[in-house]
Amino acid sequence: MDATERDAVPTGQVLTADELKLMHAWWRAANYLSVGQVYLLANPLLREPLKIEHVKPRLLGHWGTTPGLNFVYVHLNRIIRTRGTNVLFVAGPGHGAPGVVANTYLEGTYSELYPDISRDEEGLCRLFRQFSFPGGIPSHAAPETPGSIHEGGELGYSLAHAYGAVLDNPDLVVACVIGDGEAETGPLATSWHANKFLNPAADGAVLPILHLNGYKIANPTVLARIPPEELEALLRGYGYAPLFVEGDEPQTMHQKMAGALEEAFARIKAIQSAARGDGQAQRPQWPMIVLRSPKGWTGPKTVDGLKAEGFWRSHQVPFSDMTKPGHLQLLDDWLRSYKPEELFDEAGALRTEIAALAPAGEQRMSANPHANGGALMRPLRLPGFESYAIPVAHPGEANAEATRIMGTFLRDVMRENGASRNFRVFGPDETASNRLQALFEVTDRAWDARTIAEDDHLAPAGRVMEILSEHLCQGWLEGYLLTGRHGLLSCYEAFIHIVDSMFNQHAKWLKTSRDVAWRRPIASLNYLLTSHVWQQDHNGFSHQDPGFIDHVANKKADIVRIYLPPDANTLLYVTDHCLRSWGRINVIVAGKAPAPQWLDMDAAIKHCTQGVGIWEWASNDRGGEPDVVLACAGDVPTLETLAAVDLLRHYLPELKVRVVNVVDLMTLQPNTAHPHGLSDRDFDALFTKDKPVVFAYHGYPTLIHRLVYKRTNHQNIHVRGYQEEGSTTTTFDMVVRNKLDRFHLAADVIDLVPGLGASAVYVKQAMRDKLVEHERYIRAHGIDMPEIREWRWTVGA
Repeated sequence: MDATERDAVPTGQVLTADELKLMHAWWRAANYLSVGQVYLLANPLLREPLKIEHVKPRLLGHWGTTPGLNFVYVHLNRIIRTRGTNVLFVAGPGHGAPGVVANTYLEGTYSELYPDISRDEEGLCRLFRQFSFPGGIPSHAAPETPGSIHEGGELGYSLAHAYGAVLDNPDLVVACVIGDGEAETGPLATSWHANKFLNPAADGAVLPILHLNGYKIANPTVLARIPPEELEALLRGYGYAPLFVEGDEPQTMHQKMAGALEEAFARIKAIQSAARGDGQAQRPQWPMIVLRSPKGWTGPKTVDGLKAEGFWRSHQVPFSDMTKPGHLQLLDDWLRSYKPEELFDEAGALRTEIAALAPAGEQRMSANPHANGGALMRPLRLPGFESYAIPVAHPGEANAEATRIMGTFLRDVMRENGASRNFRVFGPDETASNRLQALFEVTDRAWDARTIAEDDHLAPAGRVMEILSEHLCQGWLEGYLLTGRHGLLSCYEAFIHIVDSMFNQHAKWLKTSRDVAWRRPIASLNYLLTSHVWQQDHNGFSHQDPGFIDHVANKKADIVRIYLPPDANTLLYVTDHCLRSWGRINVIVAGKAPAPQWLDMDAAIKHCTQGVGIWEWASNDRGGEPDVVLACAGDVPTLETLAAVDLLRHYLPELKVRVVNVVDLMTLQPNTAHPHGLSDRDFDALFTKDKPVVFAYHGYPTLIHRLVYKRTNHQNIHVRGYQEEGSTTTTFDMVVRNKLDRFHLAADVIDLVPGLGASAVYVKQAMRDKLVEHERYIRAHGIDMPEIREWRWTVGA
């Protein structure tokens, strides 16, 4: 199938001769500035002969994708001017900053935000010098880049970010350029399906622009090498109506691209008008563009006799060693091929007639307010979380599913913010599994694909985003937050690792954004990790991994927060706190299974406000030093710790035990290392300076040691946690396998507390006997012993 058999693209002279001349001049200017950023240290307009000292001693950057980005950008500017469309630009190809920065400079936004990068020869010199240079800017569209919500340092997330940005933004179009190398990643391949979750009546639109320049770093790309009819069938199968722009002759390509964009934006408008006016219910075929142009377009055809333009050798810096014969002249010829003397005036500013191609004010893609979402962010309307409290007359008396209670709170958050369309919940097909189904009392799952009568809560206007791709859920949420809204992602704990790299990139974005004066803080990215390691006895070893917490704890202290609420009331407080926060990544780990409730709401508020504290009702050391501290963090470790205290009270009633519960894990760090950290004095007051501490922890024990290694009593802190022991077994057997159970905890106390006397030997024997009894019982009956299943906290009742 050739191009004439595909979707028709207007083939006439869409651009007038004057338009074509000026747009080509802008493209030349953007390409010139892109090459200059990679290569030049001085002499930015070549007003003297190029010398080796004008060239950077260390050449970094990526040229191959850049001319295509510049080509798309100037054509989008034309559409914005002629149609008045609100367009946000997402550059998916990695390291595409030379082009994005060049265009933001040509539009004037860059100089407005960074006045020292002025629109003259001196400013051009600074623009060039700063790129990939110490003290300067990186080679991708980072937070420092005006108009960017997507860095592109790691490939695969551009299309997910684009779709997240247009949710609840009915007047926004995101033009998302997707590199053909990027298109080979798993997250991007899944993101094509996001069109089945877009509501044309209330959401904006995404225009994917698949840029096929044929090569990655050193290899051809798959989508560029499959037969054209196979590529079109693939894209149509994803539900798109592709428009093809192919070639290498600039004048012809300008006309083709102008026609394709006219057609694409006309189709977008028609789709939205039908949905918003006539209520058309059928899922549309959204347009997209396939741009096939040479890699390194307009660059050197060959370098040292080897093919460069249209080949992988132009991917990064096409040639570098300026001492090599001919290289300096090759660079001079390349730069002068753009005729900078025709593009910039005597002062070094872009000529007025070319500069007039930029849209005005906030219509410039580099100045689009949605790219600085914190400036648009409105606080959530939050109901009083206290009204959802579980009554707790006595610790452990009530049972509840913590996340189910959280779900009722989120339901009303969704209801309170329905009119403002300012809040969404995301998750990989697990909203009901994670006990958040109360949300479906006020909204449906977003869904714009085919439905049948038996389907449950599927509708185009749904505000719960579910697809079985953690990557896509994370990308949607990031795009939603970065453009000024609020949200929460729930996930099975073991499988949140799938987005480890995406978490990394977002954390780095937040960290860098704090140093960019004009960027406003965005709402926090909130994770709920449930169906956690201690509640995956039925699914087995594959579902058992609490290690995401360790990954999070590696990041900058002012960015990350980790919460382990032990029951429903503490979870309510933490959820409210996280939804009110901004500029953070909050990780909440909470169970969904029925479990004892320990604190009434008043006690929960006091406890969570401090983040860590003594549970006096479970301790018996008031008025003196304890013999041992039993610490716990996490709902199941808290249960096992209290059960161990119960055993110790029975067998060793004279033993002085202090129970310390940790909700905010980062309180364990010194206050010099984390804003929530305890001072050494307060830490010593809780955990003592010299008494043994048995710490029952939700995750891998090493993290606790990392957090407290500078504390006075670190050598006496003994941590029990997950030890990579698991299977399909019983709930209690999971903690036994990892020696986190009440019997092992009580035995640890006997081992660590000196002077307990001869009777302690018999107590420890009793603990070993119970473990044998447990093993025999579960193998015989398949469930835990009645004394485990029916245990309740009765001390002081």
